[in-house]
Amino acid sequence: MFNHFWTWKNPLYWLPTGFVLSHYFYNVNVISGRSMQPTLNPDTSSSRDVAIFHRHALFTRDAYQRDDIITLRSPEDPRRTLIKRIIALEGDVVRTLPPYPARDVRVPIGHIWVEGDEPFYSDDSNIFGPVPMALVESKLVCIIWPLHRFGRVSKAELPLSRNGPSFRRAMAQFDRERARESRVTKV
Repeated sequence: MFNHFWTWKNPLYWLPTGFVLSHYFYNVNVISGRSMQPTLNPDTSSSRDVAIFHRHALFTRDAYQRDDIITLRSPEDPRRTLIKRIIALEGDVVRTLPPYPARDVRVPIGHIWVEGDEPFYSDDSNIFGPVPMALVESKLVCIIWPLHRFGRVSKAELPLSRNGPSFRRAMAQFDRERARESRVTKV
């Protein structure tokens, strides 16, 4: 009976393998702060978004694209983990935002330009410049909490109703995305 239970056909046999793979390839993070609002933690409630991040994306070439949301080690304080959006890849030219000292920056090879979705509450490349790819830790897969936001993060979609606060929030997010895209000259 015991030997029959621990065969490869039993799902419990594979449970330790699944745990190890999930620990090394995926991680779950609780997202705090408002730098990625309204995409992450969109409202003022006390609940925070909880999301799954893919760590294996680090080892695949061309795994990161513009608009991906990533976690990275802060270039200013390696004990801090930041969650930001990739705005530009190596070779792209970015029109920066204050307080960055130069108006335009060409992203060097092996670097990316990252920003928060809420630019006035974000420690990002507009403060510390292009970020080495070596600081990137993982890429956002999906939100798992709160349940009403479960799923992949997508670009702003306008609601069917053309009035009310949800329409105004969606329009503001749509305008931010369009403005952000216009600041990057892609190679």
